[in-house]
Order: sequence, then C-alpha cells, then structure tokens
Amino acid sequence: MQAVILAAGRGTRLQPITNNRTKAMCPVVGKPMVERVMDTLVANGVREFVLVISPDDPEIQDYFKKRSTIKARVDFVEQAQQLGMGHALLQAAPYINDDFILSSCDNLIAEKAIFRMLTMWVGYPPPNGILALLRVGPDELTRMGVVELEPEHGRILRIVEKPSLEEAPSNIGSVPIYMFTPKLLEYLKNVQPSPRGEYELQDAIQPLIEKDGDVFGLMLPDRIDLTLPNDLLRLNLQYLKNGHDQQDIRTEKIGRGTQFTAPVLVEAGVSISSNCQIGPNVFIESGAAIEKGVQLKNCVVLRGAVVPKESSHQNQVIW
Repeated sequence: MQAVILAAGRGTRLQPITNNRTKAMCPVVGKPMVERVMDTLVANGVREFVLVISPDDPEIQDYFKKRSTIKARVDFVEQAQQLGMGHALLQAAPYINDDFILSSCDNLIAEKAIFRMLTMWVGYPPPNGILALLRVGPDELTRMGVVELEPEHGRILRIVEKPSLEEAPSNIGSVPIYMFTPKLLEYLKNVQPSPRGEYELQDAIQPLIEKDGDVFGLMLPDRIDLTLPNDLLRLNLQYLKNGHDQQDIRTEKIGRGTQFTAPVLVEAGVSISSNCQIGPNVFIESGAAIEKGVQLKNCVVLRGAVVPKESSHQNQVIW
C-alpha cells in the first residue's frame, strides 16, 4: 500500500520555531517530524511514499536524498498554494495507483493503531475508506471533521468539517490519518472551494459514504499532534523516555567537568562548554551552543540557539 504524506504546511502556530523551517522538518530526537510519521508506516510494511511539499522547502528534499536512512521509496510533489487537504491530495493523485494511506505530517499515532487499520482494510466487507477517530472535547470539535457513527458496525454515516458545537453530530473527531480506495479521488475532482477558500477533504469523503458506503471508523485511545511549541517538547520527551536514544553523544566539543544523565541525544556540531549538567531527557540539535555551567533537564535545544552561561532550564524548547 502506498502512503501520501501532506507536508506542505508552514506551521505558523509554531513560530518562531518555523521561521526558518517547515513544520514537517521540526526535529524529534534526531529525525524530522515527517520521518517519525513515516516510521510508523514503514514498521507496518509501507515502502512507497509520496510527500506533498511546499516549493519553498528545499530542506526536506535534501534531507531525504542525502541523510535519511528510511527503507522506502520517496517521491515529491509540490503544492504551490495552501488550499486545503483536498487540494494537497489532488497534487499527489497522478502518483497514486492503488489503495493508499493518507496522513498529515504533524499527527502521530501508535504503530499498533496503524496495524489495526491495515487489519480492518483486508476484512469483510472490503472498505472504501477507514478514518482514525478520537473522542474530543468542545474546544477541538470546532477545528476538526466530526462524524456520525453507526454504533453497531462502526460505519461512518456522515462527516461535518469544523462544525459549530450546535451542528456537531457527535463528540467524535476524525484525526488526519486515513485509508482509501482510489474512488475517493474521483469525488475529490468535483469538490468546490469552501467559504474559507479551501478544498476540504471531507467534501469528497461524504459522497464516498453516500454513494459507495462501507467507510468505517477506528477509535484511537490517543494521538500526539504538533501544533504549538509545547507539543514539540512533549514529542521529544516521549521518544527520549521510551528509549529511542538512551544516551547518544555525537559531538566532540565538550568542556571539562560536563556530565550527562541519560536519556540524552546530542547531535554532531553541538558545542558544550565546561561544568554543564545535561539531562535527563534532553535533545540538542546540531548547530546549538551551550555555554559554561548550564543545567538542562527535560529540554529541547534547537539549532542556532545559544544557552547562556550559568543558566538553568527545565521543561523548555530553547531556540
């Protein structure tokens, strides 16, 4: 099965972190966010990806061509204007030749949840679509596609994009990872811009539900999305604490008396002065500098950051 990853968004709510990189390229313990999303799919057998990217993001292509070790084919297609998920998927349509997974680059769910979706896909009756679902509170409902679900068989009867609380058919939101047959693309061609000027994916999903049926939902226990700077901290801490990198010190520029407490990842190209206390749960990106006597715990230090001497930091993203 192919996978289409939507990675053209700028990530304005992540500024200033995204002033000099896209959301897709924000680092999560040594890998860009988009690759962390792809890893969960590769672990489930996906070997072909189409990445929809911004023409203003040369870094993402350079990364996958020169530095990534992902064991999959990666093709790129540009979305010149940010006109919604439906528009982004249309840019990838010429590359899609079979059933496919569609995911945003900023939404992480567990590998076992991907496995459950794939298991449903080969079930009976054969689905035309599967949507990952999550029960959410009122604040999130108005920012998502919200579904009406048939309780007995898990079929989706209706999906409403960004409803008001009065219009919401339930408290079950659709998170941006899906599986579809190519039938969806035929309906997508007929979608018109919404009042917001965007081509909404939900406007193609609804006719798929009505005319072809067998669009199912899979309830998730949770997910992590990357929207605000604190989300980037949460993602990095989760990967560090789960043992993805217990202690990995790749730089040689370390002053005397500096100590590390695992889990820590320090990339090559980081400068760390003397008498620092680094860790636990710290990721330092290449191009950062840590001055004398700094203490870091539960922190992410991004490229270009200079952490001033004798300062102490906890539970922060530092840029």
